[in-house]
Amino acid sequence: MNMEDLYRLLRTSHVQAQGIVDTVADPMLVLDAGLCVQNASRAFFETFKVDRYETIGQPLFELGNGQWDIPELRRLLLEVIPKATAVINYQVDHDFPGLGRRTMLLTARTLVHPDNASHAMLLSIVDITERAKQDAAKDILLGEMRHRMKNLFGVIQSLAHRTAVEGRTAEQFRSDFLGRFAALMEAEDLAFSGQDGTALASLFDRILAPYRSDPAAIAIEPGPAVKLPPRVLISLSLVIHELATNAVKYGALSAGGGAVRVTWGLDPARGDLRITWVESGGPAVTPPQRAGYGTELIRSVVSYSLGGSVELDYRSEGLLADIVIPLSSSLPSE
Repeated sequence: MNMEDLYRLLRTSHVQAQGIVDTVADPMLVLDAGLCVQNASRAFFETFKVDRYETIGQPLFELGNGQWDIPELRRLLLEVIPKATAVINYQVDHDFPGLGRRTMLLTARTLVHPDNASHAMLLSIVDITERAKQDAAKDILLGEMRHRMKNLFGVIQSLAHRTAVEGRTAEQFRSDFLGRFAALMEAEDLAFSGQDGTALASLFDRILAPYRSDPAAIAIEPGPAVKLPPRVLISLSLVIHELATNAVKYGALSAGGGAVRVTWGLDPARGDLRITWVESGGPAVTPPQRAGYGTELIRSVVSYSLGGSVELDYRSEGLLADIVIPLSSSLPSE
């Protein structure tokens, strides 16, 4: 075999090996003993928007103007790996220029060449950013279920206290109370039923029904007809329920004479739904010293589940909540 044949054989083997590496869906690096990049998978270049020629042969911690000089990764490769043959699914969170914050699972394995004493390292990277967001959203919903049970008993107690007893029979009191209790249960069922295409006006009517013992306490001003996908309906139900619960506990509905006004409109150009919740006539409002669970829940659901934004203005005359939700295909996926 002459040199040309040998080169062709080696070149073919290299191309085949690279082709095998490129079939791996997750980013992968092969590092030498000095932590310089010997090889990388196509997924690495595509995921982190880097070029092959500025990656191969370069020290890992100098890639992309130091974007891989991550303290957790440095400790993993310099301190942990020398004491173990492998580290599996080590979670690292890092902000990458141009990519934003990413959550990754790193698996590092030491490779020993059978024909010599050289050492290399295989570093695989699984980007779980979206999975981590979904897990956080699930945790919020589970926390909401526990929180809602606590709130539910508080609201039931409030309904009992707000149901008039003077000059009424026990049967009349029971009838009024159970009617409001049934309306509350209907709202709870709506929030978790996932009905398809329910109109927004119907949603407000059903969710706020338990709080309308005084017809003047809640005004739902007619807006444009809006049908919502089930997941938007469920998430928005949580927000409306939380606003109403807080109004009963601390806001306009916690005292006689208070009122809530709800309006909504559509922005045809942007495809946004804007909901405005205005409280008035209740106790004087002061901004909370710290955000409670309910406030965090409202912001988290609107931001993560609905892909929108919410502004909470604690005016002295009453809370003003401005919620903007995109109704286009840009909504976060399930």
